[in-house]
Amino acid sequence: MNETISTILKRGSLRKYDKRDISKEDLDLILKSAMRAPTAGNMMCYSIIVIKNAETKEKISISCDNQPFIKTAPVLLVFLADFSKWYKYYETNNTRDFMINKGENFEGPTESNLLLATQDAIIAAENAVIAAESLGIGSCYIGDIMEKFEYHKELLNLPKYVYPVTMLTLGYYPNGYSVPLKDRFKEEFIVFEEKYNELSKDNINKMFEERDKLFVSENKYKANNYAQYHYNMKVKSDFSKEMTRSVKLALDEWNGDVI
Repeated sequence: MNETISTILKRGSLRKYDKRDISKEDLDLILKSAMRAPTAGNMMCYSIIVIKNAETKEKISISCDNQPFIKTAPVLLVFLADFSKWYKYYETNNTRDFMINKGENFEGPTESNLLLATQDAIIAAENAVIAAESLGIGSCYIGDIMEKFEYHKELLNLPKYVYPVTMLTLGYYPNGYSVPLKDRFKEEFIVFEEKYNELSKDNINKMFEERDKLFVSENKYKANNYAQYHYNMKVKSDFSKEMTRSVKLALDEWNGDVI
């Protein structure tokens, strides 16, 4: 097995970090690797905010569902879906007038543009993750950065058509520490040949049989099985409701309105 594959297969989410600062050389390599990620039409519809300030990390650790480990990471990388720069480029070069003279509208980015920019940002983030891992630097994805849109917009000075889609914590592994890997679903339930394979009820139960073993009968939701427990823990959670509210608010900017 080559070193790259080994790095990918051994990687897990790191939430405990050595106190050392990440060296400028290592951080530069991580960012360069992120920026070499595949991107739709070579547009690079994303931006990356590097956060080292202790006060900002403290605020984000609270706003991202009160997770104290976030503030202990030497570096946070916030990955933004970003069409703002392209639209400034269009406007700076008289694209609005050009379209009007053609008898057409000049329209803002749409929901599909947000999805495309999100793809760009997430692919760049994963490049950063693998590059970091190869340098002995662990990471953890923080999806909660999508919550509290108004707060993060102000905290990070985000203009219109910019939305934080994920965040990475970065830090060197503590000496001798390794991350225990979590089980994944079996390949037969995830990888399909040529077309989608809708699983039968029996196969769904087989897919989740290892997860079902995690169920504890005495639980705060009074759930009767792991499916009921998980639905209440995730889908009906306060953070999930807040994320839904926040994403809907952000989507209002990406509606393709005439501008």
